[in-house]
Amino acid sequence: MADIVGFKEPPADTLKVGKDFKLKDADADATPGYDGDKDDGEALLADLDDNLTELQEQLFAESRFGGTKRVLLILQAMDTAGKGGIVTHVMGAMNPQGVQMKSFKAPTPEEKSYDFLWRIEKEVPAAGMVGVFDRSHYEDVLIHRVHRWASPEELERRYIAINEFEARQAAAGTKIVKVMLNISRDEQKERLLARLDEPAKLWKYSSNDLKERAFWSDYMDAYQKAFEKTATEAAPWYVVPANKKWYARIAVQQLLLDALEGLKLKWPVPDLDVAMERELVERS
Repeated sequence: MADIVGFKEPPADTLKVGKDFKLKDADADATPGYDGDKDDGEALLADLDDNLTELQEQLFAESRFGGTKRVLLILQAMDTAGKGGIVTHVMGAMNPQGVQMKSFKAPTPEEKSYDFLWRIEKEVPAAGMVGVFDRSHYEDVLIHRVHRWASPEELERRYIAINEFEARQAAAGTKIVKVMLNISRDEQKERLLARLDEPAKLWKYSSNDLKERAFWSDYMDAYQKAFEKTATEAAPWYVVPANKKWYARIAVQQLLLDALEGLKLKWPVPDLDVAMERELVERS
């Protein structure tokens, strides 16, 4: 069996949004820190599944004995960028009992009657869990900025509120991993056409995707502003090139592995007499 090709540079370093980051200069076709091809990437993804599973179990086990750590993966992207593929191929390796998945749609009338973070706060992961937000509170500063549904003053208030919310979560033990899957406009066009051409993908197509595509430049500006306003030490942003689906998956998998490893998880040691318990089990 051929050797598994790993990352030469960790995505946590190569994909992190810094103060001089410009989304317009980011290459959606690139594979930063990784020299392998698609076959290598798919092999790496499968090879690291067990690592991810074990770390998730450690996280869960710690919480059964008073641990407060948890992970929250936030996925943001233009349509067709591959959020669903991340959930299926990366999160799919985890025990579903330890994953809290939430896909935020347009707010209901009840949700609109509260501040925009009201519905978000209710869905944060519990201790020991890995939470996934498929779209998130960032919709309230992205689409609202693009379509001018919120005033500049309100948008500024929301950026501040988001930073405060994420700081509270971090202080409570949450490791936040914010990912923007960066797909190019041309690649999105190809994927939309593929949905129309393939019967198995037709159900994914929505005419609304085309309507939002018309605002592409506005969305890129809105993402840039969100990075500038909300990339913090407690909750940094990572922009993952997503034209190559296989690369996006291994990059997000590695970001999650790094996040979990950074929690310094340990198997809990129950307060019990193992020898006595063994004897009781043998007698049963």
